[in-house]
Amino acid sequence: MTSNVQLSETSSPRNQKSRPRAEKEEVDYMQRAQWLRAALLGANDGLVTVASLMMGVGSIKEDVKAMLLVGFAGLVAGACSMAIGEFVSVCTQRDIETAQMKRNIENKTSLSAIDEQEEEEKNERLPNPGQAAIASALAFSVGAAMPLLSAVIIENHKVRMVVVAVVATIALIVFGVTGAVLGKTSVVKSSVRVVIGGWMAMALTFALTKFIGSAAMQI
Repeated sequence: MTSNVQLSETSSPRNQKSRPRAEKEEVDYMQRAQWLRAALLGANDGLVTVASLMMGVGSIKEDVKAMLLVGFAGLVAGACSMAIGEFVSVCTQRDIETAQMKRNIENKTSLSAIDEQEEEEKNERLPNPGQAAIASALAFSVGAAMPLLSAVIIENHKVRMVVVAVVATIALIVFGVTGAVLGKTSVVKSSVRVVIGGWMAMALTFALTKFIGSAAMQI
């Protein structure tokens, strides 16, 4: 009688519906955050750096070749710098976490099956330096290419400057929304933070570039 009750419970539609949800794998957002952080950082840096340099040079000299040359140089130098910086910093983080895990294991005389499983999961979640470097360099290149491409297709200098600024703003919004969606965080909060931060960085870089360039032309 008891076995019949158990069979009926396990074969009931309610239990069958709950099984797929329990067995369904959940996304590890901690793991995703490793490369997502590097990618968003690279994209924002590439966009802000190149757009600011191009507008700064464009405000001094109305020459599209000069703008594109400075922008392209910023793209190459920035992508290499981001890749190396991410690789070194993530390697340092990984070394610190690995050393701490070894110390934790040494402090335990014997590891249970649960402890061993936890240690394996921690090893799998260790940051990947190569992945972070590639994601950061590619993202920087994508972000930097946006103002470059927008400047190429516009002939009028004043319109070109406005288009670069507008494209940079739209791209910042897209980056903020993308990061929020992939990380399952607030879209509005992420977008506002990225846009305001990008504007501040572009304004400061633009002002310094224009000031230094104007002073150099007077010497």
